[in-house]
Amino acid sequence: MKKFQKTKKVQMLIIVFIAIIALLFISFSKIYKVQALSKYGSQGEEVKQIQTKLKRWGYYNGSIDGVFGSKTLSAVKAFQKKNGLVVDGIAGTKTLNAMGITSSSSSSGTTSNSSNVNLLAHLIYGEARGEPYIGQVAVGAVIMNRVKSSSFPNTISGVIYQKGAFDAVSDGQINMSPDSTAKKAAQDAINGWDPSYGAIYYFNPATATNKWIWSRPLTVTIGKHRFCK
Repeated sequence: MKKFQKTKKVQMLIIVFIAIIALLFISFSKIYKVQALSKYGSQGEEVKQIQTKLKRWGYYNGSIDGVFGSKTLSAVKAFQKKNGLVVDGIAGTKTLNAMGITSSSSSSGTTSNSSNVNLLAHLIYGEARGEPYIGQVAVGAVIMNRVKSSSFPNTISGVIYQKGAFDAVSDGQINMSPDSTAKKAAQDAINGWDPSYGAIYYFNPATATNKWIWSRPLTVTIGKHRFCK
């Protein structure tokens, strides 16, 4: 009887030990996923995506080799400084989201879509707050039309952060917190509403200094903005 009780106690201890190991493994996995990032010395597909985007936007002039070297580090820091992020040269979650890259630690398409809506809302708020709601949606639609066009980057973040494309990015207004109207306008634009009638440009006639923009075919005028192709 005593031998049976002893055996049972040993079995219980083994079960408890296995349970503890399993919990530690799960916790370690979660920590690893949260801390997943690309930094100096990293290699892989995510680094290639970072290099590709930064090269397209004019921050990086090195090879797309998937190796996070000194040139990639400098480019990431320049991007972070330009866009109001912590300048540490580490492509963590916030930096990757700003670039429109879904981190390898994230497997949810919903997360990616939420990031796109948030980024587009920031751009709309920075560029068109105070404009009629339909005008805010139209600004978002211009971004979406550029994504579809072969003449522009093929992601929302790529279009928004293309060098010199939008004043709100250049002057830092993109970092202001968007209101609920801008967020709703961003979602409507992503969902396909296009009050701009296919426009890929817009400008304010009262402040425009670029003569070339006046040569573009007008599609519609909404509020203070002229939308054109």
